[in-house]
Amino acid sequence: MLGSKHKKNRAGTSEPKAIDPLRNLGVQDDEDVKQMLQGSSMLKVRSARWQKQRTLKLLEDGVTVWCQSQKTSSRAKEQQSFSVMEVECVREGCQSETLQRMAGSVPEGRCLTVVFKGPRKSLDLLCSSQEEAQRWARGIRTLQERVDKMTHKEKLDHWIHAYLSRADQNHDDKMSYEEVQMLLKMINIDLSDQYARSLFQKCDRSADGRLDHEEIEVFCKELLRRPELDAVFIQYSANSCVLSTVDLRDFLMEQGEDASLTHAQSLILTYELNEWAQRNQFMTPNGFTMYMLSKENCVFNPEHLRVYQDMKQPLSHYFISSSHNTYLTKDQLTGDSSTESYIRALSHGCRCVELDCWDGDGGEPVIYHGHTLTSKVPFVEVIKTINEYAFKVSPYPLILSLENHCSVDQQTVMAQHLKSILGDKLLLKPLSGLESSSLPCPEDLKGKILVKGKKEKMVEGYLSSSSDLDSSEEEGSCGKSSGKKEDKKPGVSKLSQELSELVVYTRSVPFKSFEHAAKNPAAEMSSFSENEALRLIKDSGMYFVRHNCHQISRIYPSGQRLQSSNYNPQEMWNAGCQIVALNFQTPGEQMNLNQGRFLQNGLCGYVLKPPFMRQPSTSFNPENVGGGPAHRPVLLTVRVISAQQLPKPEWDKPSSIVDPQVWVEIHGVPIDNVKKKTNHVDNNGFNPRWDCTFNFTVHVPDLALVRFVVEDHDYTSSNDFLGQFTLPFTSLRTGYRHVRLLKLDGSSLSPASLFIHVKVTPS
Repeated sequence: MLGSKHKKNRAGTSEPKAIDPLRNLGVQDDEDVKQMLQGSSMLKVRSARWQKQRTLKLLEDGVTVWCQSQKTSSRAKEQQSFSVMEVECVREGCQSETLQRMAGSVPEGRCLTVVFKGPRKSLDLLCSSQEEAQRWARGIRTLQERVDKMTHKEKLDHWIHAYLSRADQNHDDKMSYEEVQMLLKMINIDLSDQYARSLFQKCDRSADGRLDHEEIEVFCKELLRRPELDAVFIQYSANSCVLSTVDLRDFLMEQGEDASLTHAQSLILTYELNEWAQRNQFMTPNGFTMYMLSKENCVFNPEHLRVYQDMKQPLSHYFISSSHNTYLTKDQLTGDSSTESYIRALSHGCRCVELDCWDGDGGEPVIYHGHTLTSKVPFVEVIKTINEYAFKVSPYPLILSLENHCSVDQQTVMAQHLKSILGDKLLLKPLSGLESSSLPCPEDLKGKILVKGKKEKMVEGYLSSSSDLDSSEEEGSCGKSSGKKEDKKPGVSKLSQELSELVVYTRSVPFKSFEHAAKNPAAEMSSFSENEALRLIKDSGMYFVRHNCHQISRIYPSGQRLQSSNYNPQEMWNAGCQIVALNFQTPGEQMNLNQGRFLQNGLCGYVLKPPFMRQPSTSFNPENVGGGPAHRPVLLTVRVISAQQLPKPEWDKPSSIVDPQVWVEIHGVPIDNVKKKTNHVDNNGFNPRWDCTFNFTVHVPDLALVRFVVEDHDYTSSNDFLGQFTLPFTSLRTGYRHVRLLKLDGSSLSPASLFIHVKVTPS
């Protein structure tokens, strides 16, 4: 395989297998992985009564875990396996809601929970021993870490070896022509029989009708050859054989990168494997391919993978990654509530999570979607989870948006839990030298958790809360709130003093008008339904932008979205709204845009708004950008060249092959919103070519997102989604780039990618 000569053989004196994905992963000697390969008999647990025997086994590809079941439905079979890269985390002990209810009746050391990244239900398991539970937990983490550290080239090698292993039906470590035909269908390519046979015969140097070790390596090299990369190489090579440092410097200049000879020399030392070429400071076609497949050539600017923005502006000057109904795993009527939903949101950089709090049994508050059939999760368990995961991904402040329906007594219990569990993380008073009427910056709030909610204040001699209804309660649907204001007698508050004192900088107040808000402290904030926000944007866009320079706005989905669907967040960002709360549990275009927006600035969950949105007297209006400070139009030219290793839709037959087409989309202010598509390529998801060029005029690039979407074209029904990638226009790199595609839920589709060329010029 490509680069396999650099792998050390740790398998003793025996000859290494030709088809060995574990060797590509470098885990063939790991004891935990060995145990996983042998398989383990466990109990899958849903309740004290529902416990079923299952056999979990790691397959030979080293990333897929098979969960043996007696079920026969196609949906059940889909759920019988999972990739370790689909796992968000493994929780050891009785930490899930299901296992907590059984605490005391099951040995905690033998329990573990596999939490998945997407909407898939977590897997609660009872192992036969504590050692077995620990081995599986460690083994999954080991495999995840190894895959994370692999280069794209290594992932490509592993990917093709995994398919080779599946196609080698008689496990003789050789490939017959029939097995090669099966492999080609598996990897999504429909070669003519004539071409496939000629490729096979070209590699079958022994002419025995089977490809052995070295012949398989040659076959894979031929299969993975990239003619379009060869064409770029020849374009810049003075002699069509190698790139000199001067040739490489010219290429880097066209790419818009560091075009110094020193940088060109360092790239040759890093990516060129041929010792003669390296000594003479040349780059061969193989070295160039290695370089072009590396992270250095991704379309996303690697400088934006770290925190690079000014983090010392007031909180109102940032877009903040925010979740709505964070506790839900699915819909808002019958879906489960779970602490694991908080883990998923926080693991994706979310910095504002929602807690719908209601009175529970035994004096302990619970979190759920009130007056519905959604399940309940103890408030205390949610706070424990938040305490554990709050700052694992981002060090910047986390906001707890409380939707408070509890009695005064249970509000006091909430306050006690918040203080005792969160400890020093919980912000209890204004920062030194900064009054609570002003907003601090994310940098000064690192490692701090803020409570957003109502706060009491003295008005004419008696206590008054900041609103009769918490701003979150204004969501008012499905029984969330009756919307009726109850008479409040002077001196009587329905707000716990202890909970009120925890609100420092994010005090919820009802919105009355922009004029009224401008006179009030910056630490006050209001919530708006998506429809109310859209109306304000349409009627008073400029004033909404100014308001969001001074105070924080939170936007939440319409109460009619019972299936937890999402609105378009871009429309809210166009008005400078900071906390644009989305249902993280629902994958789709809207969440892709959210992930794309917060992909920059080190995935920290805070993105600095453009300068024209941070000026109190700004004239920017998202509905009218014909001129003004935000209007700096550029011409974006995207050439979609090819795709590599596209997946099949999960529900497709094994023999089916996709007909891919690509959409390039701009999401921004209304004048910039546009989508363009390529033609489709018949029967080739392995290496389709388009060479299709699109031009876009982007008027407000500082707000724009670029989204690439790949679909399986269908004449008779809607196209099937295959992959996507979304990023800020300002993080887009020019030149020849690879786009690493993601699933609809934002998880990796490696090694699937697009190869494109990007050019940006003043318009």
